[in-house]
Amino acid sequence: CCAGTKETAFISAVTAAGLVHSVTRSCSAGNVTECSCDVTLRHGGSASEGWHWGGCSDDIHYGMSFSRKFLDVPFKNITGKSGSGLVAMNLHNNEAGRQAVAKLMSVDCRCHGVSGSCAVKTCWKTMSAFEKIGRFLKDKYENSIQISDRLKKKLRRKEKSQRKIPIGKEDLLYVNKSPNYCVEDQKLGIPGTQGRECNRTSQGPEGCNLLCCGRGYNTHVVRHVERCECKFVWCCYVRCRRCETMTDVHTCK
Repeated sequence: CCAGTKETAFISAVTAAGLVHSVTRSCSAGNVTECSCDVTLRHGGSASEGWHWGGCSDDIHYGMSFSRKFLDVPFKNITGKSGSGLVAMNLHNNEAGRQAVAKLMSVDCRCHGVSGSCAVKTCWKTMSAFEKIGRFLKDKYENSIQISDRLKKKLRRKEKSQRKIPIGKEDLLYVNKSPNYCVEDQKLGIPGTQGRECNRTSQGPEGCNLLCCGRGYNTHVVRHVERCECKFVWCCYVRCRRCETMTDVHTCK
């Protein structure tokens, strides 16, 4: 379904980034024999400024290489002109995901010295939490760029008036406009949002305003019966009360 859309662009980028993140974490933890910490930083730092590289820096170089071999090689083996624009788009979006991991690397430090004076610091490079990487890619998804499906030497914007604006390696690209996910389309495998449970008070994606696509929602009361206030009685059984609650459930029209 929906090949070449901004949604598939986001999925490609997140998958590639997730592979880099997972493999690199395993390297740093010593779970992979082919890699470990980043040894290129050893003996570096600035003694005059009171810090040096140490600890176990995340070696994303191996993670990046592994991700390229695992995800990109199948696309590069595709021959022929048909779909070449989609292939180039997928390769670009995979790399955009990997670049997000590299861009958001940070430096952590630990202080050493008498009574925590921090006379000397040991620093190492670490990847950001994947949640932060995901938010970065979500922003790139919101600002993704439509490109021409006809590949002429390099990727280019679909809008002719914008073609002089360069495409960044961190940008997400798409070829085809997204279908209407609000309405069921069995041919494309889109279930639509009719009947989906939503949150009436939320302004987020799970909120009734957005999820129901302006169609409104139905409210019905659901009765829950469960055991509660259970106590152990000597000897030897558990005595519980039977609790009943009524909750409002909202579903999209």
